[in-house]
Amino acid sequence: MRFLVLALALAMPLVGWLSNTGLLGPTNGEISARYPTLIVAAGYAFAIWGPIFLLDVVFGIAQARVREPGTRLQRIRVLTAAGFALTSLWMVVFTLQWFWLALAIIWGSLGCLLGAAWLASQTRHHRRGPWWQWLPLSLHAGWVSLAVFLNVAQVVVAFELLSVDRMLPWTLVLFALAGTLLVTAIVKLRGNPWYAAAAVWGLLGVHAKQHAATLPGAGVAANVALALAVLVVLATLATLWFGRRGPRPQRTG
Repeated sequence: MRFLVLALALAMPLVGWLSNTGLLGPTNGEISARYPTLIVAAGYAFAIWGPIFLLDVVFGIAQARVREPGTRLQRIRVLTAAGFALTSLWMVVFTLQWFWLALAIIWGSLGCLLGAAWLASQTRHHRRGPWWQWLPLSLHAGWVSLAVFLNVAQVVVAFELLSVDRMLPWTLVLFALAGTLLVTAIVKLRGNPWYAAAAVWGLLGVHAKQHAATLPGAGVAANVALALAVLVVLATLATLWFGRRGPRPQRTG
């Protein structure tokens, strides 16, 4: 399993490079331009995949060196193997524009990555794991927690499930759901700053994109994204503050 996790960590940047060369089909940027939404982020925000992939490889190498893992690392390995595999699969499927399947895959990857980040973070049940677990998995989970809602919006627009002329009402619902997920995860992860940092980065990217967009409701969407970024920061600081005043978690295997 440890070598499978390493192989899957190495595969993600390779698949990402292939999907962005256009060999598999339209790039993510081209697809986003084809189906514009009020919750998509600016192009520069997606550069976060670089640090995410690099840190996931660091995690893959570090965990491969542990020959006798405890129960906790064994569970993290299973979840990250699934999460990494689904991430690579999503890049291929999204490029092929199989949007419904891509949506199911990205939600599956989020579940796996959130579970792995929870196991690596300090919670009520266990102390934080080593940085090579905690940082990479938290950053990856934080970005995907926002990306799933970008995917939902693109599916809505691609299949015209809701109005594409008045996107603001249903986009506000997506923002509310995203905020609920992010704040809940931050509380569960005891104010994990790397999870929050990825989410804030994405929300600021949404703000920048929508602030310059001309779609109806883009200005409101930009302000909502900025407000959510502030909310995530405040929730993180509050959770860290109250966490220090509470009882310390007991060590587990």
